[in-house]
Amino acid sequence: MAEISLNGKSWHLVMPEDMYDRLQTHLFPGDGDEHGAVIEAGIARTSDGRIRLLARTLHLAQDGVDYVPGKRGYRMLKANFIRDRVLECRDERLAYLAIHNHGGTTRVGFSSDDFDSHERGYPALRDIARGMPVGALVFAREAVAGDIWLPDGSRVALDSAAIIGRRLRQIASAPIAKPKHSAADYDRQVRMFGDAGQNILRNARVAIIGLGGVGSLLAQYLARLGVGYFILIDPDRIDLTNLPRVVGATRFDARAFFTHPDRPAWMRRLAFATATPKVKIAKRIIHRANPHAQVDTFQADVLEPAVAAKLLDCDYIFLAADTMRARLLFNAVVHQYLIPGVQVGSKVVHDKDSGEITGVHSIVRPVTPDCGCLWCNQLINRAKLQEEGQTERERQAQRYVDEKSIVAPSVITLNAVGASQAANDFLFYMTGLTSPDASRGYQRFEPRRRAVALDGPRRSWECTECGVGSKGRLARGDLGKRLPVKG
Repeated sequence: MAEISLNGKSWHLVMPEDMYDRLQTHLFPGDGDEHGAVIEAGIARTSDGRIRLLARTLHLAQDGVDYVPGKRGYRMLKANFIRDRVLECRDERLAYLAIHNHGGTTRVGFSSDDFDSHERGYPALRDIARGMPVGALVFAREAVAGDIWLPDGSRVALDSAAIIGRRLRQIASAPIAKPKHSAADYDRQVRMFGDAGQNILRNARVAIIGLGGVGSLLAQYLARLGVGYFILIDPDRIDLTNLPRVVGATRFDARAFFTHPDRPAWMRRLAFATATPKVKIAKRIIHRANPHAQVDTFQADVLEPAVAAKLLDCDYIFLAADTMRARLLFNAVVHQYLIPGVQVGSKVVHDKDSGEITGVHSIVRPVTPDCGCLWCNQLINRAKLQEEGQTERERQAQRYVDEKSIVAPSVITLNAVGASQAANDFLFYMTGLTSPDASRGYQRFEPRRRAVALDGPRRSWECTECGVGSKGRLARGDLGKRLPVKG
């Protein structure tokens, strides 16, 4: 059984938007009274020591049945309701969080009666939970406080909560302090989302998987928005055919002079081997736009365990690499760790016999933990997964013709359509400006027809990726399934 250190520098709750909305409706139905619930949460620890409680399931306590007048306080959860939830948490390796509400809007805290009840009940619950945290949350309409009891006998307070979905909402026990004025560089965009929004971007951590035509554009757009921390992942080096669509790439990066067909074979091999890695080109364009950004580059396959682990520190993930195994990993991280992201790409389809173009489109697929995963939407192909898992010798043995895979067409303007929409989605999500009724659909841009289509994502509650069944990975964090990485 995997273990996790709970010695964290700060504690944070992460909730999907639909769960938070259901909880708010239950706690604040308009009667001005107190109501109760329980959240069962996975646990994840970031490399810098933050502990994230990942809300997996919400149990609403029925008034008068599960939530009744208290013997010493105003209201209390019934013993059998508590017992069932704590035993589930023990068996499923989840944290137990009891919930009630107070009045008010932007400030909240526990009463003395609340703390007395914690001290009477939580030592016993901690023993039942067998190594998992137990605790309490109290909500106001736009605030939350937490008292978490750890297996070693210590207690910690909740620092903040993040609600993820169409937009990011961050709440704490009191209003978050306003940031200082942003740098003059960002004056025009600050006029739209304020210094607070710019501060959010400056502190944001993003990963870009794939730094080719789409990924390089994303790197430039996000850098110019003022994003402060990047993780760039791509195993490839630039080559001459990449230059028309990879932002910032030069002929020198591609060693164009030395790769000409007239050059000796040894020179061409050396040139290909020493061409500039795509991640270094992206880092260069980021620092030209934002010299203060922190950029970590990984010239490696995202499926390498140490590289995949870097995704778990992020606030948002951009998937701009179109292999099935990258999709599989991305999908797993989004749902197991409640880290939102987006898959971005473009495609030109042509008839194999006539060569005629039959379709041109760019796609932007937002993927969040509460709107259906890539498996549910049939966007992960099992046959291609199997093929990508084969060695080159195995692939050669299964070919019917002696030719390598055909290289797909790629055009920078098609890539730019998807990259700009994905960057806008991220911008409005992070700054909280996305409309509450915004579509969750996948966007398909078809430039030949000058048309935009929306595909509504589907979700199965029995899905082992985004469902809440006992075998699902949703919100299980570090104590959940092994991620689909190499090895």
